[in-house]
Amino acid sequence: MSIYRHDSNLSFLRHCDNSDLMLLVDVLTTDPKDGKERIACLLTTSTQYKKKPKEPRLYWDDIAAEVQTFGANTFATLFRGGKGVLYREVLCDACDKAKVNYNRDASTETIEMNLLMKILEKSITRMSREDLDAISKELNTGHTNPTPEILMMAIQAGVKTSGFAAYQMALVVTNGVAKSLLGRGLSLAGNAMLTRTIGAFAGPVGWVLSSFWLLMDIAGPAYRVTIPSCIFIAYMRQKHLYGSRETDE
Repeated sequence: MSIYRHDSNLSFLRHCDNSDLMLLVDVLTTDPKDGKERIACLLTTSTQYKKKPKEPRLYWDDIAAEVQTFGANTFATLFRGGKGVLYREVLCDACDKAKVNYNRDASTETIEMNLLMKILEKSITRMSREDLDAISKELNTGHTNPTPEILMMAIQAGVKTSGFAAYQMALVVTNGVAKSLLGRGLSLAGNAMLTRTIGAFAGPVGWVLSSFWLLMDIAGPAYRVTIPSCIFIAYMRQKHLYGSRETDE
């Protein structure tokens, strides 16, 4: 029997692609340091996982339960009737640990975007002039010779006014996280526009994530699971909401 607590912020996972859900499954079940299965993982004991581990849509609720349970491991109150904590609590705790500036009264989607924006902002501040120019051109910001601050403001403005721009930003950060932790990126076969956008950010995002995960190790091992889990979930939510607007060139 699943220990999943009904969670309105996670129920959309049942509609997500298997390939995207597998990123979340892998970060929940495998330690990227040595590739071994996490000892405390409950997901791998579920009936549906054992039957068809490569079809996570069949056991999305068990995946959600694992996120909730791992989130509980970051709190003092671990035992709550054998179940974990709701996703929003996991997300806010992850943002606190990552020193994200956010409003606790904001929507879950907005808080997730604040987390993604934090990683992106750190990446942009370390970019070379060539990187800044390339990304400004790729995102059609209209700026020439942009500073990191100007580029970040342009991205934030775009995200606020366009759901598809928010999806693009989520995709860029998540691709970097996936490559950094799992050794593989997102599957974007056939979409040249999104592939180019990811390529422009790939190097700088990777540099930041290398040091970012080291800090998470220092903060506590559970955060190396909960923070990327929140990032993957944020990406899947944006894709669920706005991904149907993808266009190719």
